[in-house]
Amino acid sequence: MFSGAARGSGIVLLAVMAAIAGFLTLRAVDALGKNEGNFLTTFEWTPNAEPPVFGVAVIAFGTVVSALIAMIIAVPIAVGVALFVSHYAPRRIAQPVAYLIDLLAAVPSIVYGLWGALFLVPHMIGLTTWLDAYLGWTHVFDQTSTGVTPRNLFTAGVLLAVMILPIVTNVSREVFLQVPRMHEEAALALGATRWEVIRTAVLPFGRSGVISASMLGLGRALGETMAVATVLSSSPVLSLKILDPGGGTIAQNIAANFGEAQPIGRDALVASGLVLFLITLLVNGAARLIIARRKEYSGANA
Repeated sequence: MFSGAARGSGIVLLAVMAAIAGFLTLRAVDALGKNEGNFLTTFEWTPNAEPPVFGVAVIAFGTVVSALIAMIIAVPIAVGVALFVSHYAPRRIAQPVAYLIDLLAAVPSIVYGLWGALFLVPHMIGLTTWLDAYLGWTHVFDQTSTGVTPRNLFTAGVLLAVMILPIVTNVSREVFLQVPRMHEEAALALGATRWEVIRTAVLPFGRSGVISASMLGLGRALGETMAVATVLSSSPVLSLKILDPGGGTIAQNIAANFGEAQPIGRDALVASGLVLFLITLLVNGAARLIIARRKEYSGANA
């Protein structure tokens, strides 16, 4: 019975995924057929015009860049916090910290968005100015629009990093707590320090789990909508300068335009949602390949 239930659950999940993909494809075909631009490379988004012209180049770029910024910031901090809670902090400190992290994971995204718009954006001016002054030579941190409120991809990435931090931390912490005790004791018996135990026993065992946790966080960062919409001033401009206002994400563009869109415009937004769906599938598929390559090292197989 359990085997049949598990197999049935898997089949239902595949059927739901196929239904979502089929719905997005069917709704996107009409809009793509009437589009006068190249859907993948056009920077303009005017699906309600005559003729309709729209593409996902700018918003797909913004989606990927903001998510990558969030991952670069959040994953190292999350792993450090998870190691602190699981292996360094005494129990009287570890339990309240873990409880606080669990509470952060339960905060609604719109609350994060309001915090980002009212607190984070004004306080990002100093950081963006510093990055422009000392790292502007990299072109990525070159800020040409000085004196403007930093509603840009970098600010969106920082906000997304705060949002995914609890997810990555909680999963990583649980993985680190599953490290076989005998592995740690063997390292200690050989004279290893606490950091050497973590480096030689804990991190190798939990590497695949950390990757899985990171992919969960990346999935939320790619699909986050309202929080990004509150801190990002979208514009059809593709630029590598992440401190300049502008950019946009696929989810934010759908939320901002769906209510006022005409039939073709809504189908165009659905087409952009199909692109986001495919990006998410590719990211998770790549993560599964990475985890499979690391699978040969596992304390559970010892």
